Formats: sequence, structure tokens, C-alpha cells
Amino acid sequence: MKTFLITIIGLMLCTADNINSIITYSDERIPDHQTTSEANAFINNILGSQTPEPEERLSEYKMLMTLPEGIYASQTVSKPDKKGFIRFHQQEGKWYQAGYQRGGARHFLGGVIAGDVERMEDGWRSLEATFSRQLDNGDFKAVPRPWEDEPQSFDARIETNYFYLQAVVHGLLVLQDSPHAHLFEDRVMELKPKVDLAAQFIMSGREGIVDKVGHTANRLFIAAKALGLAGVYVNNEEYINEAKRLVSIALNLRDEQGVFLERGGRDSSYNAVSMLFAQIIAIYLPDPKLDEAMQQAAEWQLTRIMPDGEVLAAGNTRTGPDGELTRGGTGGPKSINTREVGLAMVYHGLIYDRPKATEAGMAIIKKRLNN
Repeated sequence: MKTFLITIIGLMLCTADNINSIITYSDERIPDHQTTSEANAFINNILGSQTPEPEERLSEYKMLMTLPEGIYASQTVSKPDKKGFIRFHQQEGKWYQAGYQRGGARHFLGGVIAGDVERMEDGWRSLEATFSRQLDNGDFKAVPRPWEDEPQSFDARIETNYFYLQAVVHGLLVLQDSPHAHLFEDRVMELKPKVDLAAQFIMSGREGIVDKVGHTANRLFIAAKALGLAGVYVNNEEYINEAKRLVSIALNLRDEQGVFLERGGRDSSYNAVSMLFAQIIAIYLPDPKLDEAMQQAAEWQLTRIMPDGEVLAAGNTRTGPDGELTRGGTGGPKSINTREVGLAMVYHGLIYDRPKATEAGMAIIKKRLNN
């Protein structure tokens, strides 16, 4: 064995000038005039390549461009006002917290896919409005909401920030892969360190993420998406490793058939929401365990979607007519998030080549557009 190892080491170190004197177990011979690079190629052919080329990452931009024109953009509309405010902030005419601004990042992303420069500019205005409220430690300004008496806790601030950051880095990564990146080149360079700072703030509270939301897979995936995609975007392995840790915890929150559990049971909205965020993570941080989990979660999800795009709510633990109440118990029952259910199934079909899932997602989207 020792002699064999010495022979192999010698083989790897040799040049074209002396390799023929070492190779004694092959009928092939290298002509004396061959170059060192050709000799190395010959060695790799015998021993196998020592450093195989990494598999090219799936381009989310190219994937989404295979959808019918306007479909993705139609499901990500959240146009900011002149102040850059989104929905709840628009309704209240007042700033509350960064998480409510995530729709602006989605609006920007929809513009990238549609090639709509005006929409991209609108979405970017919301990013500027939000990051103008970033504090020196990476946190964002936050004030109590109308139904709250106390300022947000530290863990709650971490939560609203990762809800926002996941949407921002998602849009920036897709922009980076698109032909529109040059339009925002200078602004992206200016924003990048602020994105990194926001991720640093979330990392400062990472120990509290599981304590606060460890019972619900979808929020663990949202936090993982924020840190994982930020890690890819700013090239930070620490962020990526924390994202992987959160993913592994979320994958344990499934029943024996692989359906994600919410409040101790199944929910046709939250299972799909978990799928959506997990699948986007899988594009940028490929993981066979995550792929297998998505296949399992999709099997049950498909049984909850009717051919006309209706998503069944019967038996849900959190959403539907008998679902939990919104706004800390002061609002109405939570409805099924058909936007994210539809996108989850479309993503699943495109990533894993499952036309049945794509068709189900498109049926949901079509129903939304017709209502």
C-alpha cells in the first residue's frame, strides 16, 4: 500500500518529460513532446479529476422568464406612494417598521422580471425610503403599532427586519442575473454595505429567533432566506451557516408524511408558504435534504388545490373561516395566502420539473386575476 501511494504521489508531481518512466500499469504512453497541461489531463483521465467543476447554479431570473408574460409581475404588485410607503404605511400615513415595506422590494423584483423600468424605479423608491430609516447598528426605526402599548422588543425588531431583508436581497440577486443590472449599478454599490449592516443586526439576535418563532416553520424559513441570500449576496459564510442551521430546525417541524406543521396540525396556506421560501433558498443554497422535503410537502399540498384554483381550508389549523385572528387577536380571521400558495406551486413545478404543480399554481393565479 505504501509503495502504491508513493507511486501515485510521484505520478501527480511528474512532468511530461519523466511520466513515461513512472506509469507502469497502463498500455497508454505519452509522447515526449506533449506539454505539461496535456500530461495533467492524462493523469486526470486515469485518477479522476481531483477538483471537479462545481455545478452551475440555477438562474432564478431565467427560470421565471419561462412563465407566460406578465404572470410573475402580476403577483408581486405593491406600488409605493410618493414617500416610498407600502400598504399599511400608506393606509396609516405613518411609518411603523421595516417589515411592512417588504412589498416594495417585491414590486421591484416584479419589475425586473417584466423588464419594466418605471416599475423598477418605483420599487427602488421604497428601498430608499426604508434604508433612510436605518440606524447605525443596522436596525431600522420602529414605533408601536396602533394596537400596541409598548415599543417592540429586541426579538420583535429582529423579526420585522428579517421579514424585510429577505425580500430586498431576493430582488437584488435576481437583478444581478438580469440584463437590467447596469441600470442600478451605482445605486446597488451604495446599498450593498447597508444590506450587510442589516444582516449583521439580525445576526446579533440570532439566538432569539428560534425562541420566538421556532414553533413555526415558515418564519424560520423567512429568517433563513434573509441570512442565506444575504450571505450569497455579500459573500459571508457566517450568514450562510446560520441560515443552514435555521433550515435544519424548520425541517424538523413536519409530520410523518413531510407536511409542515403549524399549531400542531396541517394548514394549506402555511405549508405552501414554507415551501415558497424554502424553495427560493434551495435555488441559491442547494441542499438535497431540502429538495426531498419539498417533494414531500408538495404531495399533500396538491390535494388541497382544486382544478379551478380554489385552495381548500377545511381542517386548517391557522387560516380560513375558523382561523386565528389577525393583528394580535383584534382583527378578522386569517385568510389563505393564495398569492404565495400559487407562487409556491409554480416555483415547485419549475425547479423540480413537475408540470402538475405548475398547473396547480397557474390555476390559483388565474383565479386571483379573475376575481
